[in-house]
Amino acid sequence: MNLRLLALFCLPFTVSAQNLYDPAVVQEIKLTFYQSNWDFKLDSLKAIDNGEYLLAKSVEINGILFDSVGVKYKGNSSYSANNNKNPLHIELNFVKKGQSYNGIKDIKLGNGFSDPTFVREPLSYEIARKYMDAPLSNHAKVWINGTYWGLYSNTESINKSFLQKHFATNGDNAFFKCNPEDFGGPGTGGNYPDLVYSSADSAFYYNKYDIQSDYGWAELLDLMETLKNNPNSVESVLDVDRALWMLAFNNVLVNLDSYTGAFGQNYYLYYDENDRFLSTLWDLNMSFGGFPLLSANQLLTQTQMKQMDPLVQSGNSSRPLIKQLLANPAWKRMYLAHLKTILTENFASEDDYKDRALEMQALIDAAVQSDTKKFYSYANFQTNVTSSVSTGGGGGFGTVPGISDLMNARYNFLIANANLTAQAPAISNVTGTGVSTYWVTAQVTNAVTVTLAWREDSSDVFQKVTMLDDGLNQDGAAGDGVFGASFVMLDPTMQFYIYAENAQAGIFSPARAEHEFYMATPNLPNVGDVVINEILADNETGEADEAGELEDWVELYNNTNQAISLFGLYLSDDPADRNKWAFPANVSIPAHGYLVVWMDNDDLQGPFHANFKLAAGGETLILSNGISTVLDEVTFGQQLPDISYGRYPNGTGNFTFMPPTFSAQNSLTIATDEPQNQPVLRILPNPNNGQFRLESSEPLSQVRVLNAWGQQVYEEYPDQAFSVNLQLESLPAGVYWIKTDLGQTRFVKL
Repeated sequence: MNLRLLALFCLPFTVSAQNLYDPAVVQEIKLTFYQSNWDFKLDSLKAIDNGEYLLAKSVEINGILFDSVGVKYKGNSSYSANNNKNPLHIELNFVKKGQSYNGIKDIKLGNGFSDPTFVREPLSYEIARKYMDAPLSNHAKVWINGTYWGLYSNTESINKSFLQKHFATNGDNAFFKCNPEDFGGPGTGGNYPDLVYSSADSAFYYNKYDIQSDYGWAELLDLMETLKNNPNSVESVLDVDRALWMLAFNNVLVNLDSYTGAFGQNYYLYYDENDRFLSTLWDLNMSFGGFPLLSANQLLTQTQMKQMDPLVQSGNSSRPLIKQLLANPAWKRMYLAHLKTILTENFASEDDYKDRALEMQALIDAAVQSDTKKFYSYANFQTNVTSSVSTGGGGGFGTVPGISDLMNARYNFLIANANLTAQAPAISNVTGTGVSTYWVTAQVTNAVTVTLAWREDSSDVFQKVTMLDDGLNQDGAAGDGVFGASFVMLDPTMQFYIYAENAQAGIFSPARAEHEFYMATPNLPNVGDVVINEILADNETGEADEAGELEDWVELYNNTNQAISLFGLYLSDDPADRNKWAFPANVSIPAHGYLVVWMDNDDLQGPFHANFKLAAGGETLILSNGISTVLDEVTFGQQLPDISYGRYPNGTGNFTFMPPTFSAQNSLTIATDEPQNQPVLRILPNPNNGQFRLESSEPLSQVRVLNAWGQQVYEEYPDQAFSVNLQLESLPAGVYWIKTDLGQTRFVKL
């Protein structure tokens, strides 16, 4: 019986546990197979190579047991039937669909092939994640059938979960693992996933790319055909910036078991919601010169790797992604800017990377010492961060460069290379301001062109507009070196960056753009300018909304003499999620005016209907910019029907119970509009436990207390007193009316 069919009848099983990719923790994974000849079984499945798994009895991950898991060997160069330790792929939901460890279903374990340091992979991914979306990676100790099998790298799988996490997608679009189906090892085959367009028949490419989706060949052929015949339009089908970061990374770190190297492989392509392919790095175990093949016939010496041209492969028609992108002068300048950023941020000093490599090694030292199946000696492990070691029986190509020996020389070579010494523009004093229109300015020198790129959020493509120094774009005086441009604020937290270039070089601000960017937030009112003025959390007989429904509401009030835009502000009842409901764009509140929002969890009814309700039992309501600034908040307790909780005096006072004054001045009397010059009566505190004080601006001679049904329950005759202490603890809890001989009426909650 096909075990995958059984999954239809199994319930999801997810375990909450420690972070499987925590770089400070060595994970522990214990596999148990039913068979004693499990290695032979796995080798047999790998020889067939049709993707099938061997059913294992269980796997224990950091003390948590999962049964009925699938296991197979993975890898190309790193796998051999003669190896004592092969790379592993564990599928937790092989039988039990939904079974996962903190949502992780696929576990990918590398065997340390061609890496005496054991840290090339996690260190390389750690650097890559500064500039692009890339997997998490750390280490795991592995036991098989009770025997310690050694230390493995543990790298996050690039699967549907990864796509959903990083690419604002459901993960169901065209998706390719760019590794050849029939790869036979170094120097063999030829069906490389190099993006060379050779045929309009998709069948021609079936052995070159491993399709991971239900469709996608037409999209992939469109990408390849565009690269070949219309390369300057490739931005319409490819995220060029991501591709440039990937290529720059491969070059700086001499990561040649990649698209840049001999086999044009080890990357993924995903077709996103904007109809563009996104590229993602994969398989960095031979980064830092562990794979020296630039082509099938060109094995680089260590000196050649140290001095590898930053534009290597730019003339190679078999690498169209490199050749065609770098043939475009603008993209070439962007590529070199990215390359220089990676180089200077990580390799200008050994402290930037060598110390981190040694820190990783210190964590795994004991696990490496006790690993009897590793490809290299413990002495090799200790020295390869700094010095080259012979591959011996560990695979590879003669020697594995010392990481710091390679990268110190590589930094010195690249930083002096003519492609990187050209004087780039300088960008400083980047500022942004505005509400519906957001203006960005920056001081820029030595630039011919300055570009502002902006987008609504991370799911969108950056749009671009030229920044000008003409005195007409919020940029000060014409020719003063300050450039300005604007975009329409479509969302309260939009993203932008600046790119400037001259004929020789370009520069980004921030330097890691497009992966990093500035946040554009509209100008906020000052605290106290706009306040939560009144809430009604139990509306039974009061105002109805547009649909004729009696819903909760909140009233805002503008304390200032000018209209204030509410764009960029949010209402929320959750301090951990302040941006729960956003005010619509182009909405303002008039000077000394009111705005009512219906709190009915029915935002489809109109622009002023929030996506949550008020709790009559009490909660906290927050007005904020959703990120850092809380403009106002009110915490309230149990509410009663048709009695609001508002500020008195209107807009500035403390909160108290009162009759509802929907979109009008708050009053403690029944009438919406308080008569002018009426005596002021305060109840302190309100609510209270039955003991409270009346304070009046004019002397009192009679005080009466009525219950909610209008029945008098208490009466007192002060002798022209301005202050009266009342003790009504004997009355049942509830809301009461306080009436005086001066004509005042107030609510009090006991």
